[in-house]
Amino acid sequence: MADIAAYLHFEHWPPLPDLLFWVALTLMVGALLGEAVYRGLALPRIVGYSAAGMAVAMAGFGFGDGQLQGNVRLIVDLALALLLFELGSRVSLQWLRRNPVLLWTSAAESLVSFAAMVVVLLWLGLDARVAVVCAALAVPASGAVIGRVSAELKSAGQVTERMIVLSALNTIYAVLALKLIVGVLHVGDRGDWIQGVAQPLYTFVGSVLVAVVLSQAVAWVMRNFELRDENSVLLLLGMILLAITAARLFALSTLLVPLLAGVMLRNASARPCIWPRHFGTAGGVLVLMLFVVLGSVWSVAGIGTGIVAALALLLARGLAKALVLAAAARAGGIETRQGLALALAMTPLSATALVLLADVQTTSPELAAQVAPIVLAAIAVMALTGPIFVQWGLRLTGEYQPMRRGAVVTERP
Repeated sequence: MADIAAYLHFEHWPPLPDLLFWVALTLMVGALLGEAVYRGLALPRIVGYSAAGMAVAMAGFGFGDGQLQGNVRLIVDLALALLLFELGSRVSLQWLRRNPVLLWTSAAESLVSFAAMVVVLLWLGLDARVAVVCAALAVPASGAVIGRVSAELKSAGQVTERMIVLSALNTIYAVLALKLIVGVLHVGDRGDWIQGVAQPLYTFVGSVLVAVVLSQAVAWVMRNFELRDENSVLLLLGMILLAITAARLFALSTLLVPLLAGVMLRNASARPCIWPRHFGTAGGVLVLMLFVVLGSVWSVAGIGTGIVAALALLLARGLAKALVLAAAARAGGIETRQGLALALAMTPLSATALVLLADVQTTSPELAAQVAPIVLAAIAVMALTGPIFVQWGLRLTGEYQPMRRGAVVTERP
């Protein structure tokens, strides 16, 4: 056989599949699993995508240390940027002005959940630095999961809109809080107060400036092109990719730039932005790959090290969100039952925390090594359960109609 293979110009015998083969296989398995759980179990497709990622991790090819390098980090940043841009474009600042209780509820929910997580982790005996950073990473509900699930389920109503606004706001809080915490820790280590204060300020101001440019560029495309046209979609993708590349080049936040750009675009015009779903087929592939990667960021050793603290952190986080959102429900214009459903829908933890963790690994690798097992274990737990919690929360309030098992859905053009 070796002689025949040489005659036929095989490079290797036996043939060895390359990286492209495994990527293609993973995409196929992820897409099939996504459709299977959607049709067979009436669950969001990203549950299947994450399950494919877990299979990758079980085979030993996952990202158990949370290190996202090269093309993988680029895929995560771009896919998350698309989802956060869409999420931001659904946030109405006029609504926040008319209902300021919602803004105060958002701040209270983030602060109380942060404090609850710090207290629980300290009670478990963790170092204060580790507890504070873990809590900051876990504050935001995953905008990627919330945006994807709500779009797929076509949900609409009070809880859906509040879920989107709250997840956008506490993503902003988390990015700025984490920069501030790392800056304060840097001050404690080196006594450099200027850098400790300047870094969070630079990140926010710089991200706002890039977001302004991106929102203006997209607004120009909206005025001059048909958004449903394939060429326009590619132009939008290129603009977002360029903005994300600029954010990485100047050490800005790849989370804040697309999110703030979406918010600015939404509020610059009274007309809502209607986007092609995930910016077309290419965006859909990126979203699938994002959730496959998120499902693969765990290892048996890492789970064993961080699972107890991760479960305690998730429990404290969930209870704190439920307490605040239920208590503030009536003041914000909804029923207590809807407040509890909103808390359930706000439980996902995934892509946002992973990107923030990657940033900590770059700036403070020693601290990140202690934080990573806990955060990655929490992400692993929520990879499958988070989308289901969002679905349950929306179903409790009747804001979407469950699909019959085995039904095939045909979307209208």
